[in-house]
Amino acid sequence: MLGGLPYSLPLRSMKRVAFHTLGCKLNFSETSTLARQFKNAGWTKSLFSDPAEVYVINTCSVTENADKECRTMVHRALQANPEGKVIVVGCYAQLKPHEIAAMPGVDLVLGANEKFNILNFLSGLDSQNEALVQACDIEEVNQFISSWSAGDRTRTFLKVQDGCDYSCTFCTIPLARGRSRSDTIHNVVQQAEQLVRQGVQEIVLTGVNLGDFGIREIAGRHDDRFIDLAIALDQVEGLNRVRISSIEPNLLTEEVIRLTASSDKFMPHFHMPLQSGSNEILKMMRRRYQRELYREKVELIKSLIPDAAIGVDVIVGFPGETEKHFEETFDFLHSLPVSYLHVFTYSERENTPAAEMDGVVKVTDRKERNRRLRNLSAKKLHDFSSSFAGDVYPVLFEEELRGDKMFGYTTNYIRVSAPYQPELVNKIVRCELTDFGADGLMEVKPINMPVDVPVNA
Repeated sequence: MLGGLPYSLPLRSMKRVAFHTLGCKLNFSETSTLARQFKNAGWTKSLFSDPAEVYVINTCSVTENADKECRTMVHRALQANPEGKVIVVGCYAQLKPHEIAAMPGVDLVLGANEKFNILNFLSGLDSQNEALVQACDIEEVNQFISSWSAGDRTRTFLKVQDGCDYSCTFCTIPLARGRSRSDTIHNVVQQAEQLVRQGVQEIVLTGVNLGDFGIREIAGRHDDRFIDLAIALDQVEGLNRVRISSIEPNLLTEEVIRLTASSDKFMPHFHMPLQSGSNEILKMMRRRYQRELYREKVELIKSLIPDAAIGVDVIVGFPGETEKHFEETFDFLHSLPVSYLHVFTYSERENTPAAEMDGVVKVTDRKERNRRLRNLSAKKLHDFSSSFAGDVYPVLFEEELRGDKMFGYTTNYIRVSAPYQPELVNKIVRCELTDFGADGLMEVKPINMPVDVPVNA
């Protein structure tokens, strides 16, 4: 017996599909949308480690080992069912479709446009002898396909924007996802209202370049802006939490910060990519701001929302980054009241200007700089979280269970743990933050409070 069914049962007589997602929140929302397409067509979703007729791998191009990760997941799929059909989609599939098609075991590769028509390609898979590639040129990708991750997580990732018009010298995302394009405010609001009816407590707005949200006219003008979308979502009845995912510092406007400060729905949490604390390196990266603007945004956030969490993306080892440049970045981040860092070690990407630049940083130096910033991040996060010990915050508890612990996030993005109580799953509960537990997370104690008692929200 396997999965409750006789293993001798022919797999072709069943319709089971399994998914694995690599990369960002945007990929998770798109995988969830593909899963709903299969479900609506009568398929049953399986674990990736279980037998299935079809395995879908949604890939990422940002990770350093995209090729290795993809091969590993193809191998795992064939271990679960050697007769299963393996379909690879996502950014890596758009960038290098024929490289993926050459991997043993891959049956179908779908590019950025084609992945949302995945069901249309299934009928021909049994009769082919080699992998089928369906990927148009990225210049032809101009349609926005909405996606959201309802049912997969307590927090729902809602895609409102895709693609990027920026030309950062280290990045392949514009090559993998195309030009910037967005949903309409009307559609996003309708989706939010639908998610509320399904019991979703928190929506995380996602996109490749979220702050560039807007409907483009031929002249390049935006009819709608991100602040317009935020104002509309702030008025959705029954929606408890909205969280903004990563947003460029030059696109995070004072209007958006002030709305967050005054809103009961928008969470006091911002994630702004910095990438480098050296203006010289920022210029080489073709970033659209300098460190002075970044500091201004952080200081404005903290002046209006003192308890706000601020996350930072930073890259170490970019070509030309000397020890002096790195020290500039370290000292700059050390001086800012930010809450945590996502540290990335630079790795060369084909077809990017940075890959041809002089001043290549030794891999050992890249790793050491990464280590130093991760240590700084751990200290920042500890100091930020512990500063709220004894305070009361609303916590949205998740379904995840490890041992006798359940987990959740405060409004200002502090990950917390508490003794498991099934009735608290997907509930927003007022909790007192106590101290760090053995798992390294802040422990909380759910408390009963009248609804009219003010809390830090």
